Amino acid sequence: MAPGKAVMGNPIHLFSPFFRVDEVLDEIRECLERGWTGLGFKTVEIEEEWRAYTGLPHAHFLNSASGGLHLAIRLLKDQDGWSDGDEVITTPLTFVSTNHPILYERLRPVFADVDEYLCLDPRSVAERITSRTRAVVFVGFGGSAGRLQEVADLCRQRGLRLILDAAHMAGTRRRGRHVGAEADVTVFSFHAVKNLPTADSGMICCRAADQDRAVREWTWLGIDKDTFSRSKEGEGYRWLYNVPHVGFKYHGNSIMAAMAKVGLRYLDEDNAVRRRLAELYEQALTDQAGIEAIPVPEDCEPSRHLFQVKVDRRDEVMLELNRRGVYPGVHYRSNQEYPMYRELPGPCPRALEASRRLISLPMHMRLSEADVERVAAALCEVVGNETAAC
Repeated sequence: MAPGKAVMGNPIHLFSPFFRVDEVLDEIRECLERGWTGLGFKTVEIEEEWRAYTGLPHAHFLNSASGGLHLAIRLLKDQDGWSDGDEVITTPLTFVSTNHPILYERLRPVFADVDEYLCLDPRSVAERITSRTRAVVFVGFGGSAGRLQEVADLCRQRGLRLILDAAHMAGTRRRGRHVGAEADVTVFSFHAVKNLPTADSGMICCRAADQDRAVREWTWLGIDKDTFSRSKEGEGYRWLYNVPHVGFKYHGNSIMAAMAKVGLRYLDEDNAVRRRLAELYEQALTDQAGIEAIPVPEDCEPSRHLFQVKVDRRDEVMLELNRRGVYPGVHYRSNQEYPMYRELPGPCPRALEASRRLISLPMHMRLSEADVERVAAALCEVVGNETAAC
C-alpha cells in the first residue's frame, strides 16, 4: 500500500460524547441541593420516563448495561431453575460483556452465526438448539433489529427465554414500536459513547412484574427494600429490612439518572441526526469497489449507534486512515478468538469473516456533514490505493 498523505485538518474520532451541559448541570444541582445523589428520586423519575418513552411495562435504572446483562442471566437461572452447564445460545460478534455473564453463572455459551445485518441468524440459532438450551441472547448490533422477531418467534415455539442486549438500541423502533417487548428481559446502555449518554449507566426492562421486583433485590445486594423506599414509608427513617439472598451492587444513582433525563429529551432528535449522517455515508460509499456497507432491515428505524463497512486488509486500511487524521474502530473481534471462548461449540464463518473485515466509521453528535465527506473520501482513496496495489 502506498504511503498516505499527512494529516490535514482536525482529527476525526470514532466517538465523542456530547452533552447539553447547562441542562445537565441544572438536573444535577437538584440532587446536590436535596442532598440525595444515590439511588432515589432521580432514578425513579428516569425509570418512569423510560417506561413512557418505550412503552415497556417495567424499567429499573442500573450502574451499567454490563451489570444488567449479568442480572438478566442470574434472574432467569434462579427463576427457572437452570442447572450449571445448561446452554445459552448467543453471538460471538459482540462486546465480551454480552457473554461473560453466561460464564459468571456457570452456564455454557453456544455460538450461533450472524446474518447480513450482523445480528443472530435465526436459522443458525435453530440448528444450535439442544435439550439443554435454556435461552437465547440477541444483540441489536449497531442499533439494528435484524431478524429479532423471527428469533423471538423461535424462542416462543421452543420454550426458550429471550434476552435482548439492546446496548446499541436506545431509540430503535420496528414498525413504529420501540424494541424490547419481544424479549423476556431487555438491557439498554447509557454509557458515555452511547446514543443516550451519561458517564456509565443502563436500564433493565423485564416483561413480568415479579421479575422486576426480583431484579430490584438482586441489584441491591439482595436487600428486599432500598434506602429511598424506606425513607418514604412514613415518619422518619425505617431501618429494618431483610436480605433473602446474596445479591450484587448494580443499582444506578441520581447523578447518572439526572444526565440520562436530559439525554432522553433529545434522543429522537439526536438519532435523526445520526440517521442523516448514515445516509451521507451510504451516498458517498455506494458502488465503491472494495467497500461493503452493512444493510438495515426495511422495517427497522435504527438508532444508528454505529455505521460499519467491510474492507479487505482491514488493519492496513485503518492505519492509512489514521495517517489522514481519521480514527475509526472495530466492532467487534469475534469472541471465539479469546481464550475463554475458543473451545466452545458453534462454527460461525460469517461472524469470523466480519470480525476480520469490519470497520466502524466515526459516528457521533459532534460530527459534521463535511466530516462525513472527509471520512468517506479518505476511505475511498485508501481502499482504491490498496486495490490498485494488489
